[in-house]
Amino acid sequence: MVRIHEIIDSVLSYHPQADVRKIEQAYVYSAKVHKGDVRLSGEPYLSHLLETASILAKMRMDVDCIVAGLLHDTIEDTNTTYEELKELFGEAVANIVEGVTKISKLQLEDSIERAASNIRKILFAMSNDIRVILVKLADRLHNMRTLGFHKPEKQIQIARETLDIFAPIAARLGIHWLKSELEDLCLYYLDPVSYNEIKDWVAIRKEQKTKFIQEIKQTIQTKLLENGIQAVVKGRFKHIYSIYRKMKARGVSIKDIQDILAFRIIVNDVRECYEAMGYIHSMWTPVQRFKDYIGAPKPNGYKSLHTIVMGPSAERMEIQIRTHDMDKEAEEGISAHWNYKEGGRATQQDIEHFNWLRSLLEWQIYEDPKDYLIGIKRELKKEDEIYVFTPKGKPINLPKGATAIDFAYEIHTDIGHRCVGAKVNGKMVPITHVLQTGDVVEIVTSSKQKPSRDWLKYVKTSKAIAKIKHFLKAQERDQAIEIGKSVWEREAIQQGVPLEKVEESTLEEMAKEFSLKSVNDMFQEIGFGNISARQVIGRLRQRLGIKEQEKELPLSVERAPKEPSQRGIKVKGVEGILIRFPNCCKPLPGEKVVGFLTKGRGISIHRRTCKNVLKNSNGRLLEIEWEPSGEQYYPARIKIIGLDRKGLLADITGLLSKKNANILSLDVKTTKDKKGTGLLTIEVRDINHLQEILTSLRALKDVLKVQRF
Repeated sequence: MVRIHEIIDSVLSYHPQADVRKIEQAYVYSAKVHKGDVRLSGEPYLSHLLETASILAKMRMDVDCIVAGLLHDTIEDTNTTYEELKELFGEAVANIVEGVTKISKLQLEDSIERAASNIRKILFAMSNDIRVILVKLADRLHNMRTLGFHKPEKQIQIARETLDIFAPIAARLGIHWLKSELEDLCLYYLDPVSYNEIKDWVAIRKEQKTKFIQEIKQTIQTKLLENGIQAVVKGRFKHIYSIYRKMKARGVSIKDIQDILAFRIIVNDVRECYEAMGYIHSMWTPVQRFKDYIGAPKPNGYKSLHTIVMGPSAERMEIQIRTHDMDKEAEEGISAHWNYKEGGRATQQDIEHFNWLRSLLEWQIYEDPKDYLIGIKRELKKEDEIYVFTPKGKPINLPKGATAIDFAYEIHTDIGHRCVGAKVNGKMVPITHVLQTGDVVEIVTSSKQKPSRDWLKYVKTSKAIAKIKHFLKAQERDQAIEIGKSVWEREAIQQGVPLEKVEESTLEEMAKEFSLKSVNDMFQEIGFGNISARQVIGRLRQRLGIKEQEKELPLSVERAPKEPSQRGIKVKGVEGILIRFPNCCKPLPGEKVVGFLTKGRGISIHRRTCKNVLKNSNGRLLEIEWEPSGEQYYPARIKIIGLDRKGLLADITGLLSKKNANILSLDVKTTKDKKGTGLLTIEVRDINHLQEILTSLRALKDVLKVQRF
């Protein structure tokens, strides 16, 4: 167990003027309130608090953060109050402990809605005081080190939560040693077989490669020194989870992973970084394009040059080149840009270090719970990145595979919404163009452009996804309001309610009766089908004192008796809107369909190729999809041309009967050249059923042509 004097010595090593008496007081207080408490391991609970504080000291945190580490469980597990901590140790410490307590109570493996809400709370806690999450990370690291004392199901739950949320947060804060240890510990519990296989294999390779590593280090140092560069060179094996991830990504076994060696070259300035890169490439052939995180740092501020070369004996080696300051930042992470410097103020560089966190807080409000969870995990785990440039030379980090649309939304939401194309390196490209590192991108916009649901197929960033979905959701709301208002007006007219007598205040009161905030909310619910227009008009008639008509015709949507209504059709993102099938194209399940909003008659469903869609949609197209609907049948029209042979019509009707296709209408005409043309409307299940029938009809004797019309 770590001792308090060891923690104090550690703090004094990086902050000689620290008020260590406050740390001693916190230790004494914590020992008193946790007296008699033990962990599952049987150790005194105080040991966990000391280990947490020791981890924070390793992270070079300030005195208040170390004190909060010693006290982080006092509010949750003892009778200590926030006010008591504030009086004894100050407001900052009390706020940190309270923040950690709130995070500890969150259940991230709960329902989607609660999990999303809880992660939002973590991010807001981080934005208020980043030390809250740092204490929580230190607490989680020690808990992971001692996780073996929990039951297996609890081990898996905690490990999964740590791998999904806390390890990525550590990476985003730049604390890579902590992130690596968390990931390795998680893998030990989530996939112990793979963990032990990799661990044993790495141990064998270390024995084999110890001499090789020393030789490579010496070779690099000698080469650089010959060219006037004094460098520190370090060699290591990649950590276990990193190797595991490569295995899974490539679908290979441990024996097929070659690039497990990594070397770090630390030089004096940026110029020497690039010079050293040149000398490395002169000795060994690079196997891929190097990554320049100095010219375009990662969102967490990480700077370095990365390259992979083919070394001696065909050994693939990753080499990182950075300055001493860059190395310090990479090792210490957040403490290298600390906002709570003793007696100091944050610099602009400190502020920019948290841009990624602010961006998460900006877009998260637009996500529904499921999308938010997916997006936040994607954003936190984002590692494979590219960097591109604006025309003015500003670097923009994007995930690998990002398109011009992603770039546009990174610049500004309005630019994203109005994006119609892009110039990449001076050449016009579509908005779906995939960007590459080093591209110079200029977005072309149009005031007439607006986001399409198809864009979601091409974007990679959570910000772009969130903004597009937010726009589409608002658009669907407007459409639902228009439909709802139209349906409501028709129902009012049919029930004899004079619209000119209906005041806005009356509608507002009625909206409140349905527990809705506004009249538009009420029309929206009617449009979505969640409230019936008849129900609303019924209450309105009572308010106005209008008697119910003796004969009341139901609201009808034009459709044939046997034609499907809303069954089998889903308007993406919308439920319950009135659906109608016009006679122009007769769409079938399995075909690509769209809908467009019609005034007063709901949504009209058409095949994508229907001429009426292009002619009449006026930009009001909606995304439509088919849903399973059992044995629902749909009308389809076919045209058959054949020789005027006796018995051919009987052959056709017999085949249709065998194929379970009911004939709704039949019109046959003959011509002077002894040919007959039949126009039929039949009922089929879907497009596949129709294609099967058409193929069989074409195989009949004396049938010359069969087509759908």
